[in-house]
Amino acid sequence: MKRKVFDVLASAGGALVVVVLVVAGSLLMWGASFASSSVHNQLAEQDIFFPPASAFAHAEPGTEITPSMRPYLLKYAGQQVLTGAQAEAYADHFIAVHLSEMPYHGVYAKISAAAMANPSDAKLKALEQTSFQGTTLRGLLLEAYAFGMFGSIALYAGIAAFALGAVMLMLVLLGIWHSRRTPETAELAV
Repeated sequence: MKRKVFDVLASAGGALVVVVLVVAGSLLMWGASFASSSVHNQLAEQDIFFPPASAFAHAEPGTEITPSMRPYLLKYAGQQVLTGAQAEAYADHFIAVHLSEMPYHGVYAKISAAAMANPSDAKLKALEQTSFQGTTLRGLLLEAYAFGMFGSIALYAGIAAFALGAVMLMLVLLGIWHSRRTPETAELAV
């Protein structure tokens, strides 16, 4: 096979890879933007705020703010929950802490079973409702966190696709440059 023909074929294949990488990068960036804006918009509608900074100054076990919450929540004090990372912090370090302090550690299945076994116990029914609301909100916030992570992964994958596309484009241009410099009679070394 002629060296010049091989260079042209390799460059054409490389150009196809560049197109695929640019399309993939574009789709990944669109996915990242979609996930980020969807998470933001859905969380904004919920109007959930972290406790103010003043609440963290008096953190005590058994109160709204416990000492274990400070390292995770203080940086978001007073802010509205709008990102996946904030949703995860609120779910795992605020709601989960309060659920764990409830009877049966706030596990809805255990509280519900106890409420069904004692249908006339109004206090247990109220506890069941509180646990249901807390675990539901926690689950929804963790889902927002997961979609936020998918968006972040798509963003980094899109950047990587564009970077690889740029490297491949340089190789294609070098291949074209090399094919122009190669004599017509040169053969591919076997």
